Amino acid sequence: MAIDAVIPFKPKNPKTRLSCVMEQEEREAFAQAMLSDVIAAAQAGGCSPLLLCTSPYERPGARTLLDPDGLNESLNRLLATSKSPILIIMADLPLADGAAVSRLVSTAADMAVVPGRGGGTNAIFLREPSRFRVNYYGASFLKHMQIAMDAGLSVDVVDSFRLHTDVDEKEDLVEVLIHGKGEARRCLESLGFTLSIEGGRVGVKRGAHKETR
Repeated sequence: MAIDAVIPFKPKNPKTRLSCVMEQEEREAFAQAMLSDVIAAAQAGGCSPLLLCTSPYERPGARTLLDPDGLNESLNRLLATSKSPILIIMADLPLADGAAVSRLVSTAADMAVVPGRGGGTNAIFLREPSRFRVNYYGASFLKHMQIAMDAGLSVDVVDSFRLHTDVDEKEDLVEVLIHGKGEARRCLESLGFTLSIEGGRVGVKRGAHKETR
């Protein structure tokens, strides 16, 4: 049986920190493109995508669970009743691929975790979900390590460039344009984003688009 890959997803008005370069409809299209890449990676890694959405949303190739509560409340309710291994993977990891997902779910430890930038947590694989609870936001990686220690769980901290790179800020788009191979990169290119090198630093620019802030 394929492992459920739970992907929290906000269909409406996502990625507000990209509002300086994208209108709401564009941000929604880009978020869906990143989600497509994560779904493809989960499937290639032998998992069955299960979207955990805050509002009604349907996506080919994935089941959807609607839960309008907060991220932690929704996930912990799901973990408490789960009898089989679960992968939790964020929807804004457009560089994710099947090899990275497969590496994560094949761990010999009780759980495997991929740290995100700035102390976050980008992916967690749990062999026995009911023994764990999540606590996202802030320095969630440190909190998750402490929760695992308190529960007596062995932890495999996975160093993965493909799963470490999440996209929240304008500057993060650089990684998608350089390393992306899927829908997220194609979406950015269709919106007119290109790389910009100034003063030895790599950034992004967007044709004649005027930033909204």
